[in-house]
Amino acid sequence: MSGIKDGIGGIPARSLHGDLRDLGLVAAGAIPGALLRWRLEGIGTAGVGGLRGLVAADFVANMVGCLLIGVVLAQANRRKRLMLWAGIGFCGSLTTFSSWMLQLARALLAGHIWAAGLVLLASLCGGLALVALGYAIGSSWITAASAKLPPPPAPTKGGPPPIGRRG
Repeated sequence: MSGIKDGIGGIPARSLHGDLRDLGLVAAGAIPGALLRWRLEGIGTAGVGGLRGLVAADFVANMVGCLLIGVVLAQANRRKRLMLWAGIGFCGSLTTFSSWMLQLARALLAGHIWAAGLVLLASLCGGLALVALGYAIGSSWITAASAKLPPPPAPTKGGPPPIGRRG
């Protein structure tokens, strides 16, 4: 069965060990993300109260998650594990589309059409803006970190020629 060893349909084969490690990273990020969201909803309902408190808590959780996912996205090409833990795990459980839609549906059913529309528009526009801002922040961290790295060592005599030059 070469399909299992070589992958199926051009998809590289994966190992059970690698899959379990990836699943563990996602779960390790999802637990604190879900706990933070749960805590925010508790603060929202206690502080603001009722539906308005839940909508406010969802909005805050989603906006914080959008900013963080932008930062993580800027790092993702270099750090797969960070994307699994922080991006998919933490931000994925902190920001939930289904909770957001449930709160909007409840607002619509309660007759708060304009408020629901405003939350929808603010969430979409604010979320996109915060992902972009987070990406810019994450990119600037990469640039700052690479500027602090020492230059690569010069080739020694008798060693291989520098890349791009033939000796």
